[in-house]
Amino acid sequence: MDEAVVYVVDDDASVRRALSRLIHSVGLEVMTFPSAQAFLAFAPPDRPACLVLDVRLPGPSGLDLQAALTQANRDVPIVFITGHGTVPTSVRAMKGGAVDFLQKPFNDQELLDCVQRALRRSTEERAERAERSELERRMGSLTPREREVLTLVVAGMLNKQIADKLGIAEKTIKVHRGRVMEKMQADSIADLVRMSEKLAPQPMRY
Repeated sequence: MDEAVVYVVDDDASVRRALSRLIHSVGLEVMTFPSAQAFLAFAPPDRPACLVLDVRLPGPSGLDLQAALTQANRDVPIVFITGHGTVPTSVRAMKGGAVDFLQKPFNDQELLDCVQRALRRSTEERAERAERSELERRMGSLTPREREVLTLVVAGMLNKQIADKLGIAEKTIKVHRGRVMEKMQADSIADLVRMSEKLAPQPMRY
């Protein structure tokens, strides 16, 4: 995870320095910010990242920043830290997709473990987005008829059944099916099913 970066948002300069030293000590790059506004104004590079975020901040809170990032479709895994945590606050944070919610004082290893989990999630999500983007590109190369055939093949219908349903010759279905397999770069029907599942609308994460 050499290219990963950890962002720290905390209004206390001494906390920012301490967290920066700690995270640097395990070979990770760190960038610090004093407020939610400062982080929102920052244009992050395209790399694995996570956010260590204080709940209480001047101006918008850490939870406000989490909501703003979600609304802006900036998907960065968050580790919340707080000295004033409550159950409703932690529940709201975790429902918003936070990786963890740490009460101060926490030990160094506990925070580093949370950061590593968050960075792993970031790396996995980036890989999933890249795969989905490539599958969308392939799907976009299909003609409307090929998309119809793909949908029916994935539903488990045989060539003859598809031909009857679409009112075209079975040999034409075979041609369409071959083109679908080629354009989608699928080796089997199981491959096509897997790809279709990945292209289905993603459920909300809670």
